[in-house]
Amino acid sequence: MREVILTPKERPDVPLEAEVITPDEFAGRDPEEILELTVYEGNRERELGDFFDLEGRPGDSADETRIVIDGDVDHVKLIGHEMSGGEIIVEGDVGRHAGAQMEGGRLVVKGDADDWVGREMKGGEIIVKGDAGNYVGATYRGEWRGMSGGRIVVKGDAGDEIGEWMSDGEIVIEGDAGIMIGIHMQGGQIIVRGSCGVRPGAEMEAGTIVVQGRVEDILPTFKYQGTERDPVDGVSGEFHLFKGDYSNGPDVKGKLYVDAALNDVPE
Repeated sequence: MREVILTPKERPDVPLEAEVITPDEFAGRDPEEILELTVYEGNRERELGDFFDLEGRPGDSADETRIVIDGDVDHVKLIGHEMSGGEIIVEGDVGRHAGAQMEGGRLVVKGDADDWVGREMKGGEIIVKGDAGNYVGATYRGEWRGMSGGRIVVKGDAGDEIGEWMSDGEIVIEGDAGIMIGIHMQGGQIIVRGSCGVRPGAEMEAGTIVVQGRVEDILPTFKYQGTERDPVDGVSGEFHLFKGDYSNGPDVKGKLYVDAALNDVPE
């Protein structure tokens, strides 16, 4: 695998939209061509080279290309947008919509990720070694198709409404999560190793949510089903099982597991 190293230089006054930072866009291009790729500073067209220095050369295909971003790019949106292969490593924080609509490959963020990481993701793997913002693996506003494949792992905490409208794939939060995780969930699996806020699984129809810590509140439209041990791969112990959300009708298949030692059954 050949490697391209991008080093941030000028920080724009407004967030930069740079969906061209993908192995798919870099593959097969000369370094000069990569630096001429169009990015957007607000509504102004700029060149990638205005904001980054470049070392190395890409491979002939996305699968043969690794991009290393050597520094914080929390002001840069859409890194890894629609990438289909290869690897991106961010040696710091990353901005909104990282890995949005990703189809394959691997994105590693060694710092924190802003909102909408893995938005509408279809495949591949995203690893965030710090914290993540809201809407991990969710839809964008006005849409109803969330994550449909792939895997997202957040080593720290995450925000609200993770997995909104997801239909497949897996999200693992090693820390705590916010409110309404798995809202409108249609399938797939969410595991929260820590605790979460109110209303997990609100209006879910299918899929599985596992919370290994405390849950602040469970909706009354979930029905208690008893206890199960070791409910999914990688999770051990005894868990209360709730089925729902019955606000969507009698045929829902959503499963919500919460640690039995840390959570009481609502009366």
